[in-house]
Amino acid sequence: MCSRGEEKALAAILDGTVKSGHVIVIRSEGPKGGPGMREMLSPTSAIMGKGLGKEVALITDGRFSGGSHGFVVGHVTPEAYLGGPIALVKNGDSIIIDAEKRELRLGIPSAELKKRKQTWKKPAPRYTRGVLAKYAAHVTSASLGAVTDAALEL
Repeated sequence: MCSRGEEKALAAILDGTVKSGHVIVIRSEGPKGGPGMREMLSPTSAIMGKGLGKEVALITDGRFSGGSHGFVVGHVTPEAYLGGPIALVKNGDSIIIDAEKRELRLGIPSAELKKRKQTWKKPAPRYTRGVLAKYAAHVTSASLGAVTDAALEL
């Protein structure tokens, strides 16, 4: 189950759309797409509350707090908003999660993945003015600390 943003995913968990064996992909919650990195406690809490904690995985370019638990993968980079791998996932795709190798793979043919990359379009920004628009324009990747002053000399 794929969604842009936490709210749609949370609704699908709560209404029973998400079932045992599903992988939930919440995208565009990374530093640029959010903007910021929203904490995914609500969806993980809902998964646990529905008794699916050992049966459902959640992948996001957002973040988790110390209160989140279950099968979760966060801080995925490059983030979906920039065309990272979780931007290309479609409902029904197989996702391979290898925790020992710290690797995620999309279980689709390479030709299909290439086609998706070629046709992918960057989503409209959530903010076009103000401090959040400025933040999104200047923030680095989560893998670089999601900071806005990386180029400044201290």
